Amino acid sequence: MSELPSLVSYLALILACAGVFSLIFKWLKQPIVLAYIVAGIVASFFITKHTPDYENIETWAQIGVIFLLFGLGLEFSFKKLMKVGSTAFIASLFLVVSMIALGYFTGVCFGWPPMKSIFLGAMICMSSTMIIIKVFDDLKLTNRNFAGIVLGILIIEDLVAVLLMVLLSAVAVSNRVEGSQLLGSLFKLLSFLVFWFILGTFLIPTFLRRMKRFLNDEAILIISLAFCLGMVFLATQAGFSAALGAFIMGSILSETIDSERIEHLIQPIKNLFGAIFFVSVGMMVQVTSLGSYIVPIVIISIVVIVGQSLFATTGVLLSGQNLRTSVAAGFSLSQLGEFSYIIGALGLSLGVVEESLYQIIVSVSVITIFTTPYMMRLSNPATAFLERKLPQKWQDFLNKNASGAHPVNQNSLWKKLLTQMATSTAIYFFISIVLVTFALRYLHPFALKLLPGTKGNIVTAFILLLAVSPFVRAIIIKKNRSYEFTKLWAESKSNHGPLLFTIIFRVMLCAGLIMFILFKLFHTNFVIAFALAVVLMIMFTASKHLKVRSRLIEARFKENFNEKELYHESKAPVTKGFANHVLERDLHLSNFAIEPYFSIVGKTLKELNFRQFFGVNIVTIVRGQMRINIPNGNERIFPGDQIVVLGTDEQMDLFRSRLEEKRKKYEKIEDKPQPEVRMSQIQVSPESRLIGKTIRNSGIHEHYKCLVIGIERENYSMQNPDLDLELAEGDIIWLIGEYDNILKISEL
Repeated sequence: MSELPSLVSYLALILACAGVFSLIFKWLKQPIVLAYIVAGIVASFFITKHTPDYENIETWAQIGVIFLLFGLGLEFSFKKLMKVGSTAFIASLFLVVSMIALGYFTGVCFGWPPMKSIFLGAMICMSSTMIIIKVFDDLKLTNRNFAGIVLGILIIEDLVAVLLMVLLSAVAVSNRVEGSQLLGSLFKLLSFLVFWFILGTFLIPTFLRRMKRFLNDEAILIISLAFCLGMVFLATQAGFSAALGAFIMGSILSETIDSERIEHLIQPIKNLFGAIFFVSVGMMVQVTSLGSYIVPIVIISIVVIVGQSLFATTGVLLSGQNLRTSVAAGFSLSQLGEFSYIIGALGLSLGVVEESLYQIIVSVSVITIFTTPYMMRLSNPATAFLERKLPQKWQDFLNKNASGAHPVNQNSLWKKLLTQMATSTAIYFFISIVLVTFALRYLHPFALKLLPGTKGNIVTAFILLLAVSPFVRAIIIKKNRSYEFTKLWAESKSNHGPLLFTIIFRVMLCAGLIMFILFKLFHTNFVIAFALAVVLMIMFTASKHLKVRSRLIEARFKENFNEKELYHESKAPVTKGFANHVLERDLHLSNFAIEPYFSIVGKTLKELNFRQFFGVNIVTIVRGQMRINIPNGNERIFPGDQIVVLGTDEQMDLFRSRLEEKRKKYEKIEDKPQPEVRMSQIQVSPESRLIGKTIRNSGIHEHYKCLVIGIERENYSMQNPDLDLELAEGDIIWLIGEYDNILKISEL
């Protein structure tokens, strides 16, 4: 019999530790990530870096990072990033920059080298999405106003973490910080992100739509993993990390209507390899040597808790929120996130971070995760303290932009036109630049091998100009006949000059692109190149075929980009536009799903009178495919309804407590396994009290909740016997019911 590979034995030990501690931490109501880290610390006593096949465990851990980032990408989506609003952008950027600076300063105070201090700052600037969502659920804070702000900040932090990984890799390789190098790396990263996002959004949703009838769960799982690992390969070939590729593909798939299905199917794989990764994080901690790091662990823990809370609160205040909301949001972000481990692992692999710093960060993470629920509960006392101590003028200044009605800002026609024009021009020109770069780097050498000399250049130029032609046409023509353009042209002659300038600028931009292609391939002079560029642009703009082609390309991209949003808006309890027009910041909309055991089920809105008792307003009731907007008092609440409620945080808390009055009682009932019905037979004995009674009068159905489905008497049987049939000695009665009730009938 062949010997069991050591890798399997190690994996069995890792998963056994993870399973045991996950149960313990579930019982303690602690985050599962913490359980895996502690399991890794325990496993480190049995498996060390010196054990055989340890590198295979590291490989599995790297696979875990890939699927972890793929899962985060599925939850991320660039559409979510566009919707988080100025509050989350301002707060998150202020928080990240401040924490990186504070981390760097802390590292310098410890006497650490600059590179190690930079990585420390990067590791402590990220909060944990997984931990925060769990604590929000445990403390029933999900429907609070500040919770939406916190989740928006976390979305931006995810993207910032991905950017940091690339920038830190570039800095670590050269071991110095250079502005030009950072800008080059950032431009390369943004180009990679934008190109694959645009191409992926154009192709992948269309592919999934057309293959929909073939995509069962197995097929879509395999295809999603193929997309993920394919992008991982492309990212590594381009000089980026595998984690970046997984994150990008996850964010592309998140825009499809199949994203929830993919996320559900990928969850077990993500959980398995994610567990291995977090256990491997814990295995890096050497308990015996932690005593020598106790001072930096304590200091950095204080820096994280105080720094995150302070800077997050300040950032949210700077974005225009009131004091109470800002403190609640800031105190929620006082822990280290999953990206801290990934950035730490990156530093280890690049050789710029020692294992000691990794152990310190893991220990700080454990401490800050434990303190997170207490910090969230501390936000109310902290707010009360600040309201007592701060002068009223300061409080009025902090709250002045966060209350009352805010009129809608009417964008000028010029602003709207220039914004749309600049956006479309930038996107189409960027796509053209990428196509030109790709063609000159890969297509041109290949063409020269097949057709040396001028013929190869002509073929390359023809293919390249054909590829960029719809985008060049779109840059020149787009928005020239829009409502804003024509209205501004008609309003005043003074607008003619600036409007013509926008056209001339775009024409010159496209002329420069075409001339660049001609210079690279034919080394022609300026006059000939410019003349050819003008001729080609006239041909592009006059071509009806290109007009149709460019419109089809744009229409498909918009359809794919917006399909998930449109699909969900058609089923959402309340539209995004309505949610954005809530006049007061303190008021917000929340959805509540009505469970069968809720105390309000079956009652009318008039009977419940929510507005009088709780101050909330029922805006919409969603019942299946039906939407009841502004329901009247005679509308009843049914199980499965979704109700959209408008109110403040305090009103929402009171309302939720009323909804869930019966939850504890119901949970106790659910904890006990409910008896199942079974089919059984009993024989009527000579002493039975059933003799002479009809089935109807026997009480079998009324008192014992059982159903008589058949009777065997002598040599024949009756199926579904008449209820007025009298039972006789020796009858065999076939019953369906709960086992305990059948036993009681047999005792009769």
